Amino acid sequence: MEQDNISEVKLLAERERELLLKKVYELMADGVVVSDPHRLDIRGKLSCGRDVEIEVNVVVEGDVVLGDRVKIGANCVLRDCKIGKDTVINPFSLVEDAVVGEQSFVGPYGRVRPGSRVGDQVQIGNFVEVKNANIGSHCRINHLSFVGDADLAESVTIGAGAIICNLSLIH
Repeated sequence: MEQDNISEVKLLAERERELLLKKVYELMADGVVVSDPHRLDIRGKLSCGRDVEIEVNVVVEGDVVLGDRVKIGANCVLRDCKIGKDTVINPFSLVEDAVVGEQSFVGPYGRVRPGSRVGDQVQIGNFVEVKNANIGSHCRINHLSFVGDADLAESVTIGAGAIICNLSLIH
């Protein structure tokens, strides 16, 4: 009896993998460059603009929109988010329930948490976490920093290792 259960579980896993691969192949047919179709998991809806590139071990959950020429690095998780055109999400980063503007970058090892809105041409450095914050265009948040429950005006620079929370920096 145990062998029958193992066979059923294996069959279900194979069918799920086939469905995931079908989604990836459809994206590739539309022009998305995927490094390894077997190592992209689309567990929701992924909409891509032109010339999008996705590296290995990326997980997409919920409703995700990627603008033209977006690049997603290896080992990223994208959950219910929108990424603007010409933006790079560097390896090992997480973007969840957030919007990242155009010509920006996150990470590597960046985390953009729920409720965050990141403007255009923003630099979110390595090991930076942004939580429920509005980041104006042209801002730079340097490595090892945390920005939470804050509003940053345009062109604000946050130094390395800074902790900013419950703050509004408005011109």
